[in-house]
Amino acid sequence: MSTTNMATSSNYWEDLRKQARQLENELDLKLVSFSKLCTSYSSSSNRDQRTRDSRSDSHGSPQDNMLVAMTTELEQLLANLTAVNDKMAEYTNTPGASSHNAALMHTLQRHRDILQDYTHEFHKTKTNFCSLREREDLLGSVHRDIESYKSSSGVNNRRTELFLKEHEHLKNSDSLIDNAISIAMATKENITFQRGMLKSIQTRVTTLANRFPAINSLIQKINLRKRRDSLILGGVIGVCTILLLLYTFH
Repeated sequence: MSTTNMATSSNYWEDLRKQARQLENELDLKLVSFSKLCTSYSSSSNRDQRTRDSRSDSHGSPQDNMLVAMTTELEQLLANLTAVNDKMAEYTNTPGASSHNAALMHTLQRHRDILQDYTHEFHKTKTNFCSLREREDLLGSVHRDIESYKSSSGVNNRRTELFLKEHEHLKNSDSLIDNAISIAMATKENITFQRGMLKSIQTRVTTLANRFPAINSLIQKINLRKRRDSLILGGVIGVCTILLLLYTFH
């Protein structure tokens, strides 16, 4: 009877693992599709037209409906995977699983880490998309106000043209800022890498100097000469500055 119970418990654990792996595979595919859909949404050239049409269409655009459906599906998958992990945690606390508790806990922790990574990725993508959507909605609102004013007045006056140009300028500036931030981040990473290399070279030179006293002495002489030259140069600059001031206020 005990052997039968152990076999049943083992099968239950394997079923939970299969469910967890299946949900993880589905989440991986869905998150990739969700990220691509958000990217295509943000880069769509018809965003302003889609925003204007949404006022007369209570159901929103097909792309909006797809995003809402995919968000709901991902939230449900994450909830299901959380429930499976909770069941696995309950199983590790049963008396029959005590003999394999270390291996079970290791497996459980791995599945928990995967769940945490997927949850973080989902919320990050969703937050970035919502911020982008709010920004584009704001720009679209400005554009609609301009178009409304233009159509109501019936005159293509200079002020409307200036508003439209300013709107385009804001959009272009936003794109330039994003590019500048990307370049700055890449430059920061490159500088950090170069600083690490310079520190490594400095450490090697110091080690070499400590091993060979003659080299160490030569480096010290060079440093002293550099300090002396700096002092002389500073004195010359100071004297020249004083003479220049005296000549100016004479």
